[in-house]
Amino acid sequence: MDYNYQTPRYLFVIEQIREKINKGELEPGQRLPSEMDFAKQLHVSRNTLREALRILEEENIIIRRHGIGTFVNKKPVFSRGLEELFSITDMIKREGKTPETELLHAGFTEPHRDDVSELKIDNNEQLFLVKRLRKADGEPLVYCIDKLPKKVVGKDYKLNDESMLNSLQKDAGITISYAEADIKTISYHKEISTILKCDHNTPLLILKQIHFDLNDMPVLYSLNYFRSDQVSFNVLRKRIF
Repeated sequence: MDYNYQTPRYLFVIEQIREKINKGELEPGQRLPSEMDFAKQLHVSRNTLREALRILEEENIIIRRHGIGTFVNKKPVFSRGLEELFSITDMIKREGKTPETELLHAGFTEPHRDDVSELKIDNNEQLFLVKRLRKADGEPLVYCIDKLPKKVVGKDYKLNDESMLNSLQKDAGITISYAEADIKTISYHKEISTILKCDHNTPLLILKQIHFDLNDMPVLYSLNYFRSDQVSFNVLRKRIF
Protein backbone atom coordinates (compact mmCIF):
# COMPACT_ATOMS: atom_id res chain seq x y z
CA MET A 1 0.00 0.00 0.00
CA ASP A 2 1.47 3.37 -1.04
CA TYR A 3 1.20 5.80 1.84
CA ASN A 4 0.52 9.48 1.24
CA TYR A 5 -0.77 12.33 3.31
CA GLN A 6 -4.35 11.72 2.16
CA THR A 7 -4.27 8.13 3.46
CA PRO A 8 -5.25 7.67 7.15
CA ARG A 9 -2.19 6.48 9.01
CA TYR A 10 -4.03 3.56 10.64
CA LEU A 11 -4.74 2.01 7.22
CA PHE A 12 -1.02 1.92 6.56
CA VAL A 13 -0.50 0.21 9.93
CA ILE A 14 -3.17 -2.38 9.08
CA GLU A 15 -1.32 -3.28 5.88
CA GLN A 16 1.98 -3.53 7.76
CA ILE A 17 0.49 -5.98 10.25
CA ARG A 18 -1.20 -7.99 7.48
CA GLU A 19 2.12 -8.22 5.67
CA LYS A 20 3.88 -9.44 8.80
CA ILE A 21 1.24 -12.17 9.16
CA ASN A 22 1.45 -13.17 5.48
CA LYS A 23 5.24 -13.36 5.63
CA GLY A 24 5.17 -15.46 8.78
CA GLU A 25 6.80 -12.80 10.94
CA LEU A 26 3.66 -12.99 13.07
CA GLU A 27 2.30 -16.53 13.29
CA PRO A 28 -1.21 -17.75 14.15
CA GLY A 29 -1.64 -17.87 17.92
CA GLN A 30 1.35 -15.60 18.52
CA ARG A 31 0.99 -12.83 21.07
CA LEU A 32 1.58 -9.31 19.77
CA PRO A 33 4.07 -7.02 21.53
CA SER A 34 2.71 -4.54 24.06
CA GLU A 35 1.06 -1.46 22.60
CA MET A 36 4.01 0.71 23.54
CA ASP A 37 6.61 -1.63 21.99
CA PHE A 38 4.52 -2.40 18.90
CA ALA A 39 3.85 1.31 18.27
CA LYS A 40 7.59 1.99 18.44
CA GLN A 41 8.31 -0.86 16.00
CA LEU A 42 5.78 0.51 13.50
CA HIS A 43 6.79 4.15 14.11
CA VAL A 44 3.26 5.31 14.93
CA SER A 45 1.41 6.67 17.93
CA ARG A 46 -0.41 4.35 20.29
CA ASN A 47 -3.74 5.91 19.26
CA THR A 48 -3.05 5.06 15.61
CA LEU A 49 -2.08 1.51 16.56
CA ARG A 50 -5.21 1.10 18.67
CA GLU A 51 -7.44 2.11 15.74
CA ALA A 52 -5.65 -0.36 13.45
CA LEU A 53 -5.99 -3.15 16.00
CA ARG A 54 -9.68 -2.34 16.51
CA ILE A 55 -10.38 -2.86 12.81
CA LEU A 56 -8.26 -6.02 12.63
CA GLU A 57 -10.22 -7.42 15.58
CA GLU A 58 -13.52 -6.69 13.79
CA GLU A 59 -12.15 -8.59 10.79
CA ASN A 60 -11.26 -11.52 13.09
CA ILE A 61 -7.58 -11.28 12.15
CA ILE A 62 -6.54 -10.68 15.74
CA ILE A 63 -8.22 -11.54 19.03
CA ARG A 64 -7.97 -9.75 22.35
CA ARG A 65 -7.91 -11.77 25.55
CA HIS A 66 -8.62 -9.48 28.46
CA GLY A 67 -5.90 -9.54 31.06
CA ILE A 68 -3.66 -11.66 28.83
CA GLY A 69 -2.90 -9.79 25.60
CA THR A 70 -3.63 -9.55 21.88
CA PHE A 71 -2.98 -12.52 19.59
CA VAL A 72 -2.93 -13.33 15.89
CA ASN A 73 -6.08 -15.34 15.31
CA LYS A 74 -5.66 -18.91 14.15
CA LYS A 75 -6.94 -19.56 10.65
CA PRO A 76 -9.71 -22.20 10.70
CA VAL A 77 -8.63 -25.55 9.28
CA PHE A 78 -12.10 -26.37 7.96
CA SER A 79 -14.07 -24.01 5.74
CA ARG A 80 -17.34 -24.90 4.02
CA GLY A 81 -20.01 -23.16 2.03
CA LEU A 82 -23.46 -23.25 3.61
CA GLU A 83 -25.05 -23.73 0.21
CA GLU A 84 -23.65 -27.30 0.22
CA LEU A 85 -25.41 -29.95 2.31
CA PHE A 86 -22.46 -31.86 3.75
CA SER A 87 -21.88 -34.46 6.43
CA ILE A 88 -19.32 -33.84 9.18
CA THR A 89 -17.58 -37.05 8.13
CA ASP A 90 -17.11 -35.79 4.56
CA MET A 91 -15.96 -32.38 5.79
CA ILE A 92 -13.21 -33.96 7.88
CA LYS A 93 -12.12 -36.37 5.15
CA ARG A 94 -11.86 -33.56 2.59
CA GLU A 95 -9.14 -31.97 4.69
CA GLY A 96 -7.18 -35.23 4.68
CA LYS A 97 -7.95 -35.97 8.32
CA THR A 98 -9.40 -39.08 9.94
CA PRO A 99 -12.92 -38.75 11.38
CA GLU A 100 -13.68 -40.30 14.75
CA THR A 101 -16.89 -40.43 16.76
CA GLU A 102 -17.46 -40.65 20.50
CA LEU A 103 -21.06 -41.65 21.21
CA LEU A 104 -22.27 -39.79 24.30
CA HIS A 105 -25.95 -40.76 24.23
CA ALA A 106 -28.45 -42.64 22.07
CA GLY A 107 -32.04 -43.48 22.89
CA PHE A 108 -35.67 -42.48 22.71
CA THR A 109 -36.93 -39.45 24.61
CA GLU A 110 -39.82 -37.02 24.88
CA PRO A 111 -39.74 -33.97 22.59
CA HIS A 112 -39.16 -30.36 23.65
CA ARG A 113 -41.32 -27.51 22.37
CA ASP A 114 -38.79 -26.65 19.63
CA ASP A 115 -38.73 -30.28 18.47
CA VAL A 116 -42.50 -30.33 18.09
CA SER A 117 -42.44 -27.11 16.08
CA GLU A 118 -39.48 -27.92 13.83
CA LEU A 119 -40.34 -31.55 13.10
CA LYS A 120 -44.11 -31.03 12.86
CA ILE A 121 -44.90 -33.76 15.40
CA ASP A 122 -47.37 -34.18 18.26
CA ASN A 123 -46.40 -33.39 21.84
CA ASN A 124 -46.53 -37.07 22.84
CA GLU A 125 -44.46 -38.43 19.95
CA GLN A 126 -41.09 -39.80 20.96
CA LEU A 127 -37.78 -38.86 19.35
CA PHE A 128 -34.62 -40.83 18.78
CA LEU A 129 -31.95 -38.61 20.35
CA VAL A 130 -28.24 -38.95 19.55
CA LYS A 131 -25.42 -36.93 21.11
CA ARG A 132 -21.94 -37.35 19.67
CA LEU A 133 -18.52 -35.77 19.82
CA ARG A 134 -16.95 -35.67 16.36
CA LYS A 135 -13.16 -35.57 16.15
CA ALA A 136 -10.57 -34.94 13.44
CA ASP A 137 -7.31 -36.83 13.93
CA GLY A 138 -8.33 -37.33 17.54
CA GLU A 139 -9.00 -33.65 18.26
CA PRO A 140 -12.52 -32.50 19.29
CA LEU A 141 -14.20 -30.56 16.48
CA VAL A 142 -18.00 -30.71 16.66
CA TYR A 143 -20.58 -31.58 19.32
CA CYS A 144 -23.62 -33.00 17.51
CA ILE A 145 -27.19 -33.33 18.73
CA ASP A 146 -29.51 -35.14 16.30
CA LYS A 147 -33.23 -35.73 16.76
CA LEU A 148 -35.41 -37.99 14.60
CA PRO A 149 -39.13 -38.81 15.02
CA LYS A 150 -39.69 -42.39 16.16
CA LYS A 151 -42.49 -42.79 13.61
CA VAL A 152 -39.98 -42.01 10.84
CA VAL A 153 -37.03 -44.24 11.81
CA GLY A 154 -38.89 -46.98 13.69
CA LYS A 155 -38.44 -48.35 17.21
CA ASP A 156 -35.46 -50.54 16.28
CA TYR A 157 -33.34 -47.87 14.56
CA LYS A 158 -29.66 -47.74 15.45
CA LEU A 159 -26.98 -45.39 14.17
CA ASN A 160 -24.58 -47.72 12.36
CA ASP A 161 -22.49 -45.18 10.44
CA GLU A 162 -20.35 -42.19 11.41
CA SER A 163 -22.38 -40.14 8.94
CA MET A 164 -25.97 -39.55 10.03
CA LEU A 165 -27.00 -38.89 6.42
CA ASN A 166 -25.50 -42.21 5.26
CA SER A 167 -27.04 -44.11 8.18
CA LEU A 168 -30.50 -42.79 7.45
CA GLN A 169 -30.25 -43.87 3.84
CA LYS A 170 -28.80 -47.33 4.51
CA ASP A 171 -30.55 -48.29 7.74
CA ALA A 172 -33.88 -46.45 7.55
CA GLY A 173 -34.39 -46.00 3.82
CA ILE A 174 -34.57 -42.21 4.19
CA THR A 175 -32.86 -39.97 1.66
CA ILE A 176 -32.20 -36.40 2.76
CA SER A 177 -33.01 -34.03 -0.10
CA TYR A 178 -32.29 -30.61 1.41
CA ALA A 179 -32.03 -28.71 4.67
CA GLU A 180 -32.97 -25.35 6.09
CA ALA A 181 -30.03 -23.94 8.01
CA ASP A 182 -29.44 -21.19 10.54
CA ILE A 183 -26.10 -20.26 12.05
CA LYS A 184 -25.16 -18.11 15.02
CA THR A 185 -22.35 -17.63 17.48
CA ILE A 186 -22.42 -18.04 21.24
CA SER A 187 -19.74 -17.46 23.84
CA TYR A 188 -18.41 -19.97 26.34
CA HIS A 189 -20.86 -22.76 27.23
CA LYS A 190 -19.75 -24.60 30.36
CA GLU A 191 -20.80 -28.12 29.33
CA ILE A 192 -20.22 -28.05 25.57
CA SER A 193 -17.05 -25.93 25.65
CA THR A 194 -15.59 -28.39 28.16
CA ILE A 195 -16.43 -31.34 25.89
CA LEU A 196 -14.84 -29.55 22.91
CA LYS A 197 -11.83 -28.49 25.03
CA CYS A 198 -12.43 -24.80 24.31
CA ASP A 199 -11.22 -22.07 26.65
CA HIS A 200 -13.35 -19.11 27.76
CA ASN A 201 -12.09 -17.01 24.83
CA THR A 202 -13.17 -19.40 22.06
CA PRO A 203 -16.75 -18.82 20.83
CA LEU A 204 -18.86 -21.64 19.44
CA LEU A 205 -20.60 -21.69 16.07
CA ILE A 206 -24.06 -23.27 16.19
CA LEU A 207 -25.39 -24.71 12.95
CA LYS A 208 -29.09 -25.55 13.32
CA GLN A 209 -30.59 -27.57 10.49
CA ILE A 210 -33.96 -29.05 9.66
CA HIS A 211 -33.48 -31.85 7.10
CA PHE A 212 -36.22 -32.85 4.67
CA ASP A 213 -36.72 -36.09 2.76
CA LEU A 214 -37.70 -36.51 -0.89
CA ASN A 215 -41.35 -35.89 0.04
CA ASP A 216 -40.53 -32.54 1.69
CA MET A 217 -41.16 -33.96 5.17
CA PRO A 218 -38.93 -32.84 8.07
CA VAL A 219 -37.14 -35.97 9.33
CA LEU A 220 -34.04 -34.74 11.15
CA TYR A 221 -33.46 -31.82 13.49
CA SER A 222 -29.77 -31.26 14.22
CA LEU A 223 -27.77 -28.86 16.35
CA ASN A 224 -24.04 -28.86 15.66
CA TYR A 225 -21.66 -26.91 17.90
CA PHE A 226 -18.38 -26.17 16.09
CA ARG A 227 -15.12 -24.85 17.47
CA SER A 228 -14.83 -21.39 15.92
CA ASP A 229 -11.03 -21.59 15.91
CA GLN A 230 -11.20 -24.68 13.70
CA VAL A 231 -14.23 -24.15 11.46
CA SER A 232 -15.60 -21.28 9.38
CA PHE A 233 -18.57 -21.04 7.03
CA ASN A 234 -19.11 -18.95 3.93
CA VAL A 235 -21.96 -18.26 1.55
CA LEU A 236 -21.77 -17.71 -2.19
CA ARG A 237 -23.99 -14.76 -3.03
CA LYS A 238 -25.03 -13.98 -6.59
CA ARG A 239 -26.51 -10.80 -7.91
CA ILE A 240 -30.00 -11.16 -9.38
CA PHE A 241 -30.67 -9.09 -12.50
